[in-house]
Amino acid sequence: MSVELPPVRGGIGDAQPVRCPTAFRYWEARGTPGVARLERIFRAITRRELFPTDDQAVALCEDLFSGDPVAERFVAEVMHGPIGARAGRTMLETALTHGIDAVDDVPESMRVLFEEFETVPEWVVPELVERGAAIWRRWGTMLFGFAGAETLEMYTEAAVATPLSLAGGYAGDSALRRFLETTRFWMDVSEPMALLTAGSAGRATALKVRVMHVSIRARVAGHPEWDLDRWGLPISQTYQMLTLLGGSVTPGLGLWALGYQTTPSEIRALLHFQKYMGYLLGVRLRWYPETVLDSLRVLAMTIASRSYDAGAQGAELIESYPMAFAPRDGHRGLTRLRALYNFRINSVYSAMYMAPRTRRRYTMPPAFPWIVIPLLRFPLITVMEILRRTCPPFARVHEKIMLRHRENWYRAQMQGREAEFDASGALRR
Repeated sequence: MSVELPPVRGGIGDAQPVRCPTAFRYWEARGTPGVARLERIFRAITRRELFPTDDQAVALCEDLFSGDPVAERFVAEVMHGPIGARAGRTMLETALTHGIDAVDDVPESMRVLFEEFETVPEWVVPELVERGAAIWRRWGTMLFGFAGAETLEMYTEAAVATPLSLAGGYAGDSALRRFLETTRFWMDVSEPMALLTAGSAGRATALKVRVMHVSIRARVAGHPEWDLDRWGLPISQTYQMLTLLGGSVTPGLGLWALGYQTTPSEIRALLHFQKYMGYLLGVRLRWYPETVLDSLRVLAMTIASRSYDAGAQGAELIESYPMAFAPRDGHRGLTRLRALYNFRINSVYSAMYMAPRTRRRYTMPPAFPWIVIPLLRFPLITVMEILRRTCPPFARVHEKIMLRHRENWYRAQMQGREAEFDASGALRR
């Protein structure tokens, strides 16, 4: 599907065909009087552009149809091939644990995948990668709460909600289990030097998640509910990039409301950390925002493009998230109290980081009176942030405490289970 690019300021040429999913309504929105007026006001006040350049916007639109050819070939030939998913999984685990040479009769697609995965791009700055990972570590479990809450806003889009709904992991009773798998990924990749150390758990988890994404993409793309012209490719390059921004710019700015003081230079480090993590996940964008302002322009573009077409699938995902933390029938004593706290605090975060207009569309648990919890914590977190920035010994102790706390939180939630990152099962519909 192609749309004709409207003649807009700074355009790339009149009537140049641009491949853009019909539900990603950016070019239509740019032509509306309200958005045009907002652009003029923003430009007059800031002397800057509200949206990316048209060349950048075209690249992002076209990357909505782009996937991960290298990993897709491996999944098609191995995981979905004659040997089956179980044997393919064992082969992958062996290569990640002992090296690819430990695998007998290595398929060419697997050798190419590992060669790419193990090659560190020239643009990687190790110091920035580790600095960004350290910011995730010091946020502790707050990263989990913020990331879970901010994602709800995008569940209104069928392009995001449909793959998750079909796979079933983030819906209904399994929502907590899949969310905890995601937190395991966040923890593994942000361990000290994890992304920069060959054979680390963080790198292994990244490749497992990459393969899982490709497996889900293949299954969803062939499903009768998926509309390629309307939504592009499932788990596309562009939506993966938006997830990377959701781990860098948005928490870096959004967590100020809770007392966490992330500086512009730290957010730039987060962007670099996320860019390299994205590389390990197979993200190969034609254009990736390198600055905070460019990232905010991409977010503005995304907001303008929304079509709110997820319907019942989006409602299930959104409403399942806070309820996933609620106490269950078998919970007693400390376990029940912990679950009750997690339920209430995540209900607060959902209220804080969802747009009020979006939140009103769904049945969500109330934030009051539990909103007082982050209000009461704000002065304490502010003091801790000041001490962290001014006293290096305190910063080192603080990081160790946050690492221990997030691991304990995860273990308590998982109750003896382990994350699998396995998408070999059938879609639920």
